[in-house]
Amino acid sequence: MLCGKIKRCLLPAAGLAVLAAPAGAAEKPWAERSGAVGIVNEMPSGRLSKPELDKLVAAGEKLFTAKFTTVEGAGRPMATQAIIPTKRKAASSKMFNRLPGMDAAACSACHNEPTIGGAGDFVTNVFLSEGFNNADFDTTDPQFSNERGTNHLFGAGLIELLAREMSADLARQRKKALAAAANGNDPVRVRLASKGVGFGYLTAQPDGLVDLSEIEGLDADLVIRPFSQKGVMTSLRQFTVNAANHHHGMQAVERFSARWTGEEDFDEDGHSDEIGAADVSALVAWQATLPAPTIEQPKDAGWAAAARIGEENFTNFGCSNCHIKELPLKSLGFEDPGPFDVSGTLNATQVQQTATYDLALLQWAKDLRRNEQGDIMVPLFGDLKRHKMTDRQIETLGNELLSQRFVDRNIFMTSELWGIASTAPYGHRNDFTTLDAIIRAHGGDARKSRDAYVGSDDDGRSAIIAYLRTLTIKP
Repeated sequence: MLCGKIKRCLLPAAGLAVLAAPAGAAEKPWAERSGAVGIVNEMPSGRLSKPELDKLVAAGEKLFTAKFTTVEGAGRPMATQAIIPTKRKAASSKMFNRLPGMDAAACSACHNEPTIGGAGDFVTNVFLSEGFNNADFDTTDPQFSNERGTNHLFGAGLIELLAREMSADLARQRKKALAAAANGNDPVRVRLASKGVGFGYLTAQPDGLVDLSEIEGLDADLVIRPFSQKGVMTSLRQFTVNAANHHHGMQAVERFSARWTGEEDFDEDGHSDEIGAADVSALVAWQATLPAPTIEQPKDAGWAAAARIGEENFTNFGCSNCHIKELPLKSLGFEDPGPFDVSGTLNATQVQQTATYDLALLQWAKDLRRNEQGDIMVPLFGDLKRHKMTDRQIETLGNELLSQRFVDRNIFMTSELWGIASTAPYGHRNDFTTLDAIIRAHGGDARKSRDAYVGSDDDGRSAIIAYLRTLTIKP
């Protein structure tokens, strides 16, 4: 359990306390605060009832749409946007900066298409460094930063739950292989796979070492990191803590407090404990409960007929090999903090009791199909795996010069296609205006499917687009 200078953090309460105003804010109505920070004054814990979850989600939405101000800690004059708390070499002369940020007053400033929590147009693109601490840059030169578009967050709770179950599966396979190697006193080579997705092979040695040279599409710790275009964010909580600092200069207690940095006010803006763990939990709850995108049934007969052909082509061309239409999920129980985060993001080992809420309580989750085994079928059109996206002939998506978190610059996580009809433009830079263009840009592991699409006739290609245009987000 964390303690010391951390406030509103890790002293688990019996339930959930939601205040009508920020903690300690008996202020005039025109006080220049967002009115959201500290709205949840105790860390949620235990199993939340539907009313408790509703209150937490409402607080999270208020935080997500709040425009943070300098009065409550927005801005980071002497800190960079880096994931590891890092000092600037000199104070920034600008409050807002389109390069290393801060670059927005509110989360919803970028996540707003077709509605709050959605994606963003090219104008909302962000610039990020390699990801750890080299971050004092003032140029769009790709030698110093990667430019990325804004992804939508709908169905994000389901994606994180899938990643957790898959990570647990892979860990069990590694453990079983190590036991077999030790018992037989011989190396044991096993295929790593979960939910029908293969991740290569590992070889367990009798002495307890593991050869990971044959794994594919994930990190050496076998943890699926489902968020960001590169697949480097473990959880909504990590994403939230990172983004709060990067985009708003709101530094989370669980990463930037004196316990971790040795300073009460790491960014030297005159404010300490800018965003507490309970605030982060509320933001996580709001994102985790956003409804899954839907498959629209076109009313236009011609569109419906074309989409049916397009669905067949989607499979026949091999698109569904990576953009898997559905993945099975055993449980809709979401725990926060989660099990796989590491230092700098609160995890389940650092609290006396996690908060647990059941996504099955939500109306949209009741509409998800179940298979014969009772698993929830999540229609994400993805595989939560990284793939090489370029080759010698097709290099369009290999336009970055920096790796991110040791992921090569031409390797990206398979984009989940659910909601794609509602989130143009496309690509990791939001620089493709049509689905046809982004499909043609696929190379590397997707080259065969791309060539099948390009080699089809106009009607065959048009049918694929008609099908993809049914994958929508309901405003």
